[in-house]
Parts: sequence; structure tokens; C-alpha cells
Amino acid sequence: MDSKKIFSDKVNYYVKYRPQYPNEFIEYLINGVGVSPASIVADVGAGTGIFTKLLAGKVKTIYAVEPNPDMRAACVEYCRGYKNFVAVDGSAEETSLPGHSVDFVTVAQAFHWFDAEKAKNEFQRILKPHGKVILVWNRDEENDFAQEYGALRRKLFPDSWQDGSNGNGKNPAAYRTFFREGKYDAKIFKTGNTVSLEQFIGASLSTSYAPSEKDEKFPAFIDGLTALFAKYSQDGQIRFRNHAYSYVGEV
Repeated sequence: MDSKKIFSDKVNYYVKYRPQYPNEFIEYLINGVGVSPASIVADVGAGTGIFTKLLAGKVKTIYAVEPNPDMRAACVEYCRGYKNFVAVDGSAEETSLPGHSVDFVTVAQAFHWFDAEKAKNEFQRILKPHGKVILVWNRDEENDFAQEYGALRRKLFPDSWQDGSNGNGKNPAAYRTFFREGKYDAKIFKTGNTVSLEQFIGASLSTSYAPSEKDEKFPAFIDGLTALFAKYSQDGQIRFRNHAYSYVGEV
């Protein structure tokens, strides 16, 4: 699975339906981690710029490093108007940024696609002394709905459980070899959002494992999502409880 190309046909869904990150997390980065108007940040695996834009107005310079040209183009459009925003054709393993040039590396919903060892070496190269890496994932709360959604995914896309995204953000032990001396600050920020059937299906179609409309499994996926929504929705909406899992430290 080529993670640099997998989201090319999902850009529109990604832009329109992916959830934001909680305000409490951004406040933590400013008040607890030290992100400031003087900071230079590399947002690696920036995608369509959801997290990039949240930081753009709060830092001196933000580099959106993204290897997928379709995602990068969407990021440029989404972050239009920020003069401190720079789109970069690069990857976590080869950002193309100068050495010791950034104060922070941020990775939102993307670290699981990286070659961790190569990314660590690259982050060490581009970070200034005592610079930090910030990893974050939005994850749904475990409940009956999430279990049934997982069952639908396993039924239709059994191989998807072998991709990089499975379980990330919920296993702190996995990052002990990534952060220096195994030390990092782990936090969970609880949030939630209410979605319609259209939004639920759109968010599901933005995932790495979702089929294209031409795929023979597409109708079954849509039918399964629709039935699941009907079972758990109230007044045409479902209230999701999400947790943002973050890990911050030096590498």
C-alpha cells in the first residue's frame, strides 16, 4: 500500500468531512509545550491542511510537508491567505527542509504511515536543539457503535487491519523507541461532534480503506453505513465522542 498515493481519490471527502482537533489541545501546545508566535513549525504529512491551518495563525512560519500532490494542492487552497504558510513537496523520511531549521515537528493523523526510524533520523536533522515532535490522533471512543463499525470494516476490508493506521494513538508503549530515552508527555483531550448521515458516510469515505465508487464493494459499504446510522441515530443525527491522543517529546 503506497501511503503517498492512497488518499488521492479521497481528497474531497477529506476536506469536507474530516473532524477538527479540540481547542484544548491547541491551548496545551501554546501554554504547556511552548508553541509561540516566534515558532517555526514543520507539519509533516500535512494532508489537506486541517491541522496546519489551526497553527498557521499562531506561529511565525509553518511548513506543510506533504508528498501527495492532490492533498498538497488542497492544503494550499485551504491555507490560502496565510503569508507564513509554505507548502513543501516532501515526506517524513525526506522533508527537503534545511538542517536545524524548525522548533517543532507536528504530525496529525499521519505518523502510522511513516517509516518510524527514517522519520526519526530526519526529524533529528531538521529540528533545532531541544526541538520537539508533536504527534496527535483523533480517535473515536470505544462503544457498541464503534465495535459494529469495526465489524463492518473487518467483513468488507479484512486486509485493512494490516495497514499502518490500526490502533495508533492508543498504544503509548509503541513510542518509547521513537522519543529520546523513551520520554514523552502523553495526554488525552476529550471532544465530540454531531453528524448527519451525509457527514458520517463522507467521513467514512475519507478513510484509507474506503472503496472508490467504482469498487464492487462500494454499495455494500454504503448500505452497511446507512444501516448502522439508522440503528444508532436520534432525530437524524449521531453524537460522536472523540478523543485526541497526543504524544510530545524530543527525539
